[in-house]
Amino acid sequence: MFTGIVQAVGRIAALEPRGGDVRLRVETASLPLDDVRIGDSISVSGACLTAVEIDGEGFAADVSNETLECTKLGHLEAGSSVNLECSLTPHTALGGHLVTGHVDGLGSVINKVEDARSTRFEFEVPDDLKKYIAAKGSVCVDGVSLTVNSVEDTRFSVNIIPHTAEVTTLGSTPVGGQVNIEVDLLARYVERLLAAGETHGSIHSHGTR
Repeated sequence: MFTGIVQAVGRIAALEPRGGDVRLRVETASLPLDDVRIGDSISVSGACLTAVEIDGEGFAADVSNETLECTKLGHLEAGSSVNLECSLTPHTALGGHLVTGHVDGLGSVINKVEDARSTRFEFEVPDDLKKYIAAKGSVCVDGVSLTVNSVEDTRFSVNIIPHTAEVTTLGSTPVGGQVNIEVDLLARYVERLLAAGETHGSIHSHGTR
C-alpha cells in the first residue's frame, strides 16, 4: 500500500529484456533506500513493483507483460523520469489516500490551463473507469494522490499546485502525454458490495415465490 505522496523523482536507467518480459533498473535519486530490502514494494509512477536488486544507485524490478501492457511502463525509455514512493509502514503519515499501486488503466492529458498559481489539468480515462471517478473524490495519477475538481463523462479535472508540479513528473507532462490511473479503492469495494447485494436480493426474491 502507498499514500500517493511522491517521495522522489527518479530516472529509468535501463530496460533489459529478460525471457520475454523486462527487468527495469531505476536510479532513485533522493529516495531513501536504507530500510528497503529485497522483496519490498516500490511505486514507480503509480505501479507497484517488487525490488529484486538494490545497490547504491537504486533498484531493479522485474516487470511482467501484463504490467507492460496495462501501464505506461511499457512505453518508457532509458532516461525517462518516474515518480517514486516506498510502501506504507505503521509509522507513515497518510497524507494522500490509500493507494494499492495496481494501475487500472492508461489516461491522457487533454488540456492544461494556468489557474492563478496552479495549473488545471484535464485528463481523459477509458470508458470503463469513468464510473469510479467523482467530484471531490480521490484519484491517483502517475502515483500522485489528487482531488478531483469536476467530472464530465470520461474526463475529469484537477488542480496541480506549484509544489506538486516541482516534486513530481506531472509538471512536465505534456498535453497528449499518457498517465497511469488508479481509481479510489473505496469506489471499487462499494461497487462490489452493491453487486453482491443485488445478487443476494435476486436470490432471496426467487426463493420466496
